[in-house]
Amino acid sequence: MLRLSLFAFTLVNLFVSLTAWSNEQAPRPNIIFILSDDAGYADFGFQGSTEFKTPNLDKLATESLKFSQAYTTAAVCGPSRAGILTGKYQQRFGFEENNVPGYMSHNGLMGENMGLPLNEKTIADHLKNQGYNTALIGKWHQGDADRFHPTKRGFDYFFGFRGGSRSYWELDEFHQSIQPQNKLEFGFEVYQENQKYLTAALANNAVEYINRQNQPFFLFLSFTAVHTPMEADPEDLKQFPKLSGKRQQLAAMTLAMDREIGKVLNAIDLKGFSDNTIVIYTNDNGGPSDTNFSNNYPLSGTKANHLEGGIRVPFLMRWPQVTDAGGNFDKPISTLDLMPTFYEIAGGNTKDLGPIDGVNLKPYITGENKQRPHQTLYWKKENRGAIRDGDWKLLRYPDRPAELYNLNNDVSESNNLASQRPEVVKRLYKKLFNWELTLERPAWQLKREYEGSAMERMDKFRTHKPNR
Repeated sequence: MLRLSLFAFTLVNLFVSLTAWSNEQAPRPNIIFILSDDAGYADFGFQGSTEFKTPNLDKLATESLKFSQAYTTAAVCGPSRAGILTGKYQQRFGFEENNVPGYMSHNGLMGENMGLPLNEKTIADHLKNQGYNTALIGKWHQGDADRFHPTKRGFDYFFGFRGGSRSYWELDEFHQSIQPQNKLEFGFEVYQENQKYLTAALANNAVEYINRQNQPFFLFLSFTAVHTPMEADPEDLKQFPKLSGKRQQLAAMTLAMDREIGKVLNAIDLKGFSDNTIVIYTNDNGGPSDTNFSNNYPLSGTKANHLEGGIRVPFLMRWPQVTDAGGNFDKPISTLDLMPTFYEIAGGNTKDLGPIDGVNLKPYITGENKQRPHQTLYWKKENRGAIRDGDWKLLRYPDRPAELYNLNNDVSESNNLASQRPEVVKRLYKKLFNWELTLERPAWQLKREYEGSAMERMDKFRTHKPNR
């Protein structure tokens, strides 16, 4: 009996040891983050569109957890990306809601010397330190000078361009010479352009990258689609005979992006990575309805303002064994949360990241933490600002009184309650100001005329028609 007991004891210990070893050796998940540019909130099938065709993203939505209250940190491209990359409100390090290069700065920065400060660590820096191979494919928009280059900001691999937007077709030598920030690059090497269409070129490169990977990797696929210029493949235009003008072009460009995302997702399957790869899709800010005819319904506003249509975005997360396929998370999150979430996924501890504004989303997704990830969220561009505290949202303007909305029952921001609830206005106004006292002075600004244009755009596209 003693021998049997010792034998059984040994077997149990062996099982426990093997289980522990297996858990320790379990491969860390790959992370693929797909970011589109300037898409309309309602311009996807999974967001209710019957005009646009997005079959691959619609399928991804059935496999993902959808976040119905996902926010960016800015209503324009570059600052939004700075918040994503650092997990911090970009205003904390002077990257106000102004794209680079800006017009003027208080510290003598000019042109290409404006960019994401070098003392700020990026998602890629942190994941690389965790043993991940890191790649950025597509748009950078965080500074044109060599010292801001993605390969000097934590990315092992870069195929894309440094600027904020460019043609979807090949750039000839003349345009490459006058727009050097828009030349395609492999690392620091200029790429001899021969692609048919930029969206496809980026996705094809992403597929090639995935096929070469064996270790845990982080791929940031940063599309320019569907940012202007409005340049669609003629074959894709034929898929939308009932649409016309820029709306038709946008639908075709969205279809092209969806098709290329489908190629990337298929590559994950063929490589056998699907069960161990987290896929996130979102957009960098609201759709600019005046320039690309995007539709942000039922949200009010557009890109470049702080109404919901400028800062609330579609957001999907497919995380095997963690997220509920086809589920919905209805509490506010921020793209600030991506960096700490990715860091925890990679085996890190967010306490080691220092002061950040994002949170690890996993305990909220699983229900371990039933609170809101964020009680309060902030936005600021010079003297314009916004704060969401609970379901109350205050907007501060330079040319009119502040507005107050309750987003719980007024997502379209159509019922201004400022005059009815002055005590809420006063409280949120003060809370927004106190947050602003913690920020750095803007490192650069734009010409004042752009502020006027932003207010005009807001008024013109205050409401959107339903997507038909």
